[in-house]
Amino acid sequence: MMHMTFYWGIKATILFDFWKTDSWLSYILTLLACFVFAAFYQYLENRRLQFKSLSSARHPPPPRTGVSAPLIPKSSTRSAAKAASVLLFGVNAAIGYLLMLAAMSFNGGVFIAIVVGLTVGYLVFRSDDDGGNAAAENPCACA
Repeated sequence: MMHMTFYWGIKATILFDFWKTDSWLSYILTLLACFVFAAFYQYLENRRLQFKSLSSARHPPPPRTGVSAPLIPKSSTRSAAKAASVLLFGVNAAIGYLLMLAAMSFNGGVFIAIVVGLTVGYLVFRSDDDGGNAAAENPCACA
């Protein structure tokens, strides 16, 4: 039966029927996996924001005149960075929703492992950001 309130115990089902913990070893490995995925979420968010800033950087090429000037300037670096940013957004959204669903197992240890993983991941990967993008500072892992 699924719990609808927080509980503390080593018996938990995380995301799938086959991911059940029934011993201290499996429970600790599950907590470690939740921690690592939460920290990885912050790492990917950092990468995504860097690609996004790279794709929106305004570095116009020096103007060329004459017959050799192209009609449409090439911006392959910006388009590749934008594609990478879009791809990382999708992967990061999927990881964020899976973390949210894991927290909805209502196991207190799993919840704490996810929150601590997000916090440590933010400290390691994103705390040196200049804070210029306030929209990216959403604490929800699934946003």
